[in-house]
Amino acid sequence: MNVTAADLLTPWQGPLLAWLFVFLRVGAVLALLPAFGERVVPMRIRLALALAFSAVVGPAVAPMLQGVGRVGPAALGYEVITGLALGLVLRLSILALQIAGDIAAQATSLSQILGGAAMDPQPAIGRLMVMAGLALATMAGLHLRAAEAMILSYRVLPPGQPPAAGPLADWGVGEIAGAFALAATLAMPFVAAALLYNLALGVINRAMPQLMVAFVGAPAITAGGLGLLMLALPPILAVWQWDLLARLADPFGSGG
Repeated sequence: MNVTAADLLTPWQGPLLAWLFVFLRVGAVLALLPAFGERVVPMRIRLALALAFSAVVGPAVAPMLQGVGRVGPAALGYEVITGLALGLVLRLSILALQIAGDIAAQATSLSQILGGAAMDPQPAIGRLMVMAGLALATMAGLHLRAAEAMILSYRVLPPGQPPAAGPLADWGVGEIAGAFALAATLAMPFVAAALLYNLALGVINRAMPQLMVAFVGAPAITAGGLGLLMLALPPILAVWQWDLLARLADPFGSGG
């Protein structure tokens, strides 16, 4: 009895192809996923995480992958596009936190004093917010929520099918607008404090023109900004965590 390698692999072609579809989508999501897709994470660790997430997501979506063997090679590219779209939407949460930190640092004149010597060219306030947010999200079970979001993506965007350009664009625009709105909301305490500070500084300058308000005001805004950061950071991170968990629970809420 002559049995070739092709004969032995024939029963496994369907499961292997289905696993490849899952790996492509999951790997694209992990490339942009907060915490797991950071540049400081080594490439080998990312690959191991992609394999681990694929092993978790694959059995849950196996019934949806039964007909992938009849689709063309272009379907592999569709899976990458779908994964990148989902990962980008989840990445917007981190970008919102970075933008909020930039606004806060600029409003309190801390963007140059505590300027970015980190890997990313951003103020230290933004870097602190991002690192604290990533730690909080990881402690809140980010890996479980992310796996659930990947599984939910197969219900909205079936495997092997090209995503509709119009709904995908509307969904992306809605998510980007929501991220900018979130960033402005998180930075609002610093913007309001800077507005009151500048108004008070203008009144003092009008009342006492001979006083060098710049020498008095610069240390005041620096100390006030740091104090406000100490008081406002916990509620800011609580609001951000709520938005991130809501985004993970319903990643296609703004369209799609």
